[in-house]
Amino acid sequence: MDTGSFNPSRRQLLKMIGQVAGAAAMYQAMTSLGFAQDSGYTGQVALQGPRQGRRVLILGAGVAGMAAAYEMRRAGYEVKILEYQNRHGGRCLTLRGGDRYTEMGGHEIACNFEGDGYFNPGPWRLPVHHRAVFDYCRRLGVPLHPFIMHNEKAYLHSSRAFGGQPQRVGQVATDVRGHVSELLAKSLDQGGLDETVSTEDREKLLEGLREWGVLDHNLRYGTNTDLGGVRGWEVPPGGGLMPDQKASNPLELSPLLQSGLWDQLFNFNGYSYSSPMFEPAGGMDAIADAFAREVSDTIQFNARVTRIAQGDTSVTVTYEDRDRDGMMREETADWCICTIPLSVLAQLDVDCSEPMRRAIAAVPYASAFKVALEFKRRFWEQDDWIMGGISYTDLPLVQIAYPNYGFMSDGPAVLQAAYDTSTAGKNFTYSWSTMTPKERVAAALALGRQIHPQYDAEFMNGTSWVWHRVDWSLGCYGQWTEQLRNVHYKTLCEIDNRLVLAGEHCSHLPAWLEGALLSALDAIRQLDQRENT
Repeated sequence: MDTGSFNPSRRQLLKMIGQVAGAAAMYQAMTSLGFAQDSGYTGQVALQGPRQGRRVLILGAGVAGMAAAYEMRRAGYEVKILEYQNRHGGRCLTLRGGDRYTEMGGHEIACNFEGDGYFNPGPWRLPVHHRAVFDYCRRLGVPLHPFIMHNEKAYLHSSRAFGGQPQRVGQVATDVRGHVSELLAKSLDQGGLDETVSTEDREKLLEGLREWGVLDHNLRYGTNTDLGGVRGWEVPPGGGLMPDQKASNPLELSPLLQSGLWDQLFNFNGYSYSSPMFEPAGGMDAIADAFAREVSDTIQFNARVTRIAQGDTSVTVTYEDRDRDGMMREETADWCICTIPLSVLAQLDVDCSEPMRRAIAAVPYASAFKVALEFKRRFWEQDDWIMGGISYTDLPLVQIAYPNYGFMSDGPAVLQAAYDTSTAGKNFTYSWSTMTPKERVAAALALGRQIHPQYDAEFMNGTSWVWHRVDWSLGCYGQWTEQLRNVHYKTLCEIDNRLVLAGEHCSHLPAWLEGALLSALDAIRQLDQRENT
């Protein structure tokens, strides 16, 4: 490495070190925003049950609503769910060939997949520390398989660097580690850390940095005989009279920093994405289907809630029964658990306290989009040897996720070809939201071919999902800030007379199924406790 071409400041050096070994730092930052908490699940909820017959009305047949119904009915409560859609599961859904949805604006979302591939527009992975989800999957018989988040053969891509050529995740990570090791080793060797490191520790640290960073005897990171076994090969080891192996050449420090690929590595450092991760076999809706098998007889579909009215001893919900020509009907119960997204609930006539009303209206919802493309064959496996995992890019695609099932099989397969949320770096979500479904697929193809040139020859069809154009959600998930939590969170989660809210928005794990489950379990615990005091 030519150290004369890059002289990092103290701030730059600290940032570099943090991005090499930054999981703890990322965890701290994400925790402050409520995205990386450990699950508070400690086991199955123990409800006392009603002292006498008690009826509970649940609004929404998503995972939170169905989990609440499942547990309350087991405890002896009479339960009914009113669901706006003609399906259960809420945002926990999976699209397959033949599925059709109409988004706001009248455009049809058509999924014409010809193979057995599928697409999860909402939740699509399960962190291993989300204990409630795993416990319910076990109890309800939902099979899981590994979800590959970090694949060192996947790509990091900058359209402005290295001629637009994507670089392997593992090679970039090795180069980052090597360059940081060289900088630290030279700082040690020149006495730059003498005040904090003893002579004995200095020698041990230097020895460790040589191994960790694959440095040569001059403490330099660059092409050497040992690097191939860590970074990979330009000419791989062969057999017989095949050409001699040759180590790959590392990227220089300054171009690597300027490329932004270093920052893309940080996507793998978040605590929420720690290996191992999992997903339900066959699609995320397997979890919703498992709950529905237990509570389907309690669900009334096509019920559009318009008003929630409370009295001293009961709550009455008015809704449009779209299965009966839009007839307006009412349901009365002792308690109401409302899982309707706040983005929708804020527009309804809700009889509640003024602090609760302000809390419902205060939380914005993140925008998010996804595009999925079906191809004739698994060229990412057959040509590029990418078996699962995620590639990141500075293009508006943001990321490309490879399927974690059907490895090396023949025939059609589906990529999640684009995904972003309004909380992640540059916000591309609104530009995708203005496109028609056909335009989104065309844009994903045009951008994606810069990373995978096989797109044009192998493309079959595609589909997409934009959460701000979904009328029953109006966004992807509750977008909390620390300030909003300090003012409104406690009020939002407490029982308001005969009404209690639940859903991912009532949790410190927004956007995750775990948050939806934990909020539902806490809501029914509060209700059951109130019933028995």
